[in-house]
Amino acid sequence: MKDVLKPNGLGLKRVFKASYCSYLGFKAAFKEEVAFRQELLLCIILLPLSFWLASSLLHWALLVSTLLIMLIVELLNSAIEALTDRVSTERHVLSGRAKDMGSAAVTLALSIVVIIWGISLYIKIV
Repeated sequence: MKDVLKPNGLGLKRVFKASYCSYLGFKAAFKEEVAFRQELLLCIILLPLSFWLASSLLHWALLVSTLLIMLIVELLNSAIEALTDRVSTERHVLSGRAKDMGSAAVTLALSIVVIIWGISLYIKIV
């Protein structure tokens, strides 16, 4: 079956357009979302610490992965909030539920960071 033409094209052209869309997403999150900026600051602080804290390359990858997961979940939560507000800014039980679930997902992602980094710090110190 022949590939259907996609709006962003095919092949390398599509990769470049997708990368540009990702750049725009990062830029919008940084500009519009305080929580994203705060979590990015946390990553900037913790990333150098990860080299000291990690006992192996795999351990380092785990530490960094928790930070990336946190940012990914925050981006998805921000996207849910933006889309919900785009549909309507009026209070609605389903809109509130969607936003609350996104917030809960961020809390779980932050919990993963705290657990993995906390255990790693404990092992390093003790």
